[in-house]
This record gives sequence, structure tokens and C-alpha cells, in this order.
Amino acid sequence: MKLKLLMLTAFVGFLCQCGYSQGKRTNPKLTQSVNFKSNVEDPLTDKEYKMLKEVYGDRLDELVLNKPQRLKDLKNILRNRVQFIEYPQGNDKPYPLLSEVPLFNNYTQNLTRDANPKKETFNPLKYNFSFYEKYNLTYRIDNTNWFIIILSQFN
Repeated sequence: MKLKLLMLTAFVGFLCQCGYSQGKRTNPKLTQSVNFKSNVEDPLTDKEYKMLKEVYGDRLDELVLNKPQRLKDLKNILRNRVQFIEYPQGNDKPYPLLSEVPLFNNYTQNLTRDANPKKETFNPLKYNFSFYEKYNLTYRIDNTNWFIIILSQFN
């Protein structure tokens, strides 16, 4: 009886160890490195600084400017990963609407939605887009033929 109990305990321990070691393996797609374009090394433009200030408010230095990697990630979003595209009439595919994307107002409570989003003035950081997905995301600007494409950081 003791031998059976000992063997059962050893077997359960073996299974637990196998499960633990398999669980520690990393998914290569989740650990894929991001290749930045060289333009993320350039200083912030006035326009980009204003966009960041609008979203992060008084905590901009603490949360972004004093964190070089975070700043680089945000410059990459602003410079390389957001596209405005107009599709011709008749594109009836159902895409999430910009009005359905919550505002990212964690640090600035008085953020407002853009009434008529325009490529030149649109601040994608105001919206709680899923910027870190493995695939591109498409959102339709309400009542228009304009779409916002968030390119994957792994493209």
C-alpha cells in the first residue's frame, strides 16, 4: 500500500513538473521584437508634444518624457502606425465605429471626441485603441467613407 502511495505521489509530482515546464515556454509571436523606423529617434515635433500633453496632462514628464522606451513607442504610433484611408462608396463591411472606441482619459478627464476627425489634426492617443495587437485594426469614422487603420507594431 505504501509503495502504491509513493508511486502515485511520484507520478503526480512528475505531471506537475511537466505542466510547469510547458507553461514556462514563451510564445514566439508574443515575444517578437519590434523594429522601429529611424524616425522615432528624431525629437518630438510641436504637434506631437501637444498631442501627448492633451492626453497625459500634468503627468506627461513622469509617464512619458522621462521614460525613453515609452516615448519611443508613442512616437512610433504617431509617426508610423496610424493611417487615414478613404474607401470608395459601397464599402459595407461592418467595422467598429470610432464613436464606439472609449476615450483614453485616465490622466486628463476633460478629453472630448473629435466632432469631425481630420487626418491633419487627429490625435489617436486620445482613443483607447488596442495599439499592441499582433494584427492591423480598422475603424470607420462614423457616417463617412474614412477609415483609421492601426498598423501592428510587428509589421
